[in-house]
Amino acid sequence: MSPRRLLRRGALGALLLAAGVLAHAAGPEPEARPGPRAIWIWEGESYAMLERDAAARTALAFLQDKSIGTAYLYADAYERRSLIADQPGRYRALLRRMHAAGLRVYALLGSGYLHTERYLLPAHRREAQAMLQRVLDYQAAAAPDERFDGISLDIEPHILDAWSTRKMELLGDFLDMSDALMRQKNAVAPGLPMGPAIPFWYDGIPIEWKGKRRAMNEHVQDLYDYVALMDYRDHAAGGDGLIGHAQDELDYGSRIGKPVVIGVETAPNEIRKVSFNHLREADLERELGATARAVGRMPAFGGFAVHHYAAYRRWLGVD
Repeated sequence: MSPRRLLRRGALGALLLAAGVLAHAAGPEPEARPGPRAIWIWEGESYAMLERDAAARTALAFLQDKSIGTAYLYADAYERRSLIADQPGRYRALLRRMHAAGLRVYALLGSGYLHTERYLLPAHRREAQAMLQRVLDYQAAAAPDERFDGISLDIEPHILDAWSTRKMELLGDFLDMSDALMRQKNAVAPGLPMGPAIPFWYDGIPIEWKGKRRAMNEHVQDLYDYVALMDYRDHAAGGDGLIGHAQDELDYGSRIGKPVVIGVETAPNEIRKVSFNHLREADLERELGATARAVGRMPAFGGFAVHHYAAYRRWLGVD
């Protein structure tokens, strides 16, 4: 029967009415979460996913439920074991599974357990390069659906005790380390994106490096393929909000054609405004929505990253 005849008989109106009743009974469609989403998954939780089917299954269901498309999966040693080096088959199996679920997976390098903040120091440069090389070796031996889609680096100079007295020297060391790591990566895997987590306040620190004086964030953004901005605030608007703190990095990233991922915190913090932990999930989604509406059309906007898997679950009352 043609649509015209259905309309004449009033059948189309009846169908629309029935559809409306069903939609009302089922409730409104859930509102899409703003921006692409990534999440940091640290040592213990990543190793659990690698070694226990139940942990992997739970994590995948959770990430899909929260519309998270990229997982920064820890890929270094933990508790005196190095699965990436000694049991790479565990990573191959998990990455196949995560890719089949529609996830992108970045190798997360940097660890409080290993005190990798030291790796930026010249005396520890070889350790930083060995850390990266293990991932590059894994990539070379893995099948396409078993390979990482990128690398997420978390080595933060301001964690070092010497930060208060040697800040500029440490920032220079970080840039030197970054230069060395990017050269190492690009020599064998130039198409594999690698980027660091950086604090939003780098844009307020001018530094001379290799004869050029510019804001620290610009040096870092020039070196890496992307950055994940630790834009840890519990609100979008205002001079001390997510939008304002990300603006310089987004502006610069848009000029040079490199993405900026905006990171938010869900773990408890002594400074209330740093984390959404004292608020509700609806507050997080509201502020991310406001941020996406303000900057989402900028070429550099790469979405959001949530810190971190275990804290996010606890905050939501899942664990």
